[in-house]
Amino acid sequence: MSEAFKKLIFSITFNSCLFLLLIIGIQNSSSKRKVNLFKKETIALPISFIVGVSFITGSITGSFLPNFFNSKKVDS
Repeated sequence: MSEAFKKLIFSITFNSCLFLLLIIGIQNSSSKRKVNLFKKETIALPISFIVGVSFITGSITGSFLPNFFNSKKVDS
């Protein structure tokens, strides 16, 4: 198995576990806000959910980007 594939599987597994913990953790959250997304307003979501999903999205993006940039190796 290639190293990039192992990192991809680890990233997906780790971030899925974080998402499950996020869902379990926000069940008693009472403060909710609406988010303006592309000139439309979303439903009222807990603030902790918005922050948590933003963190997980950044984590996934940060783990995938180096794989795309390192895939093109220059032969000397």
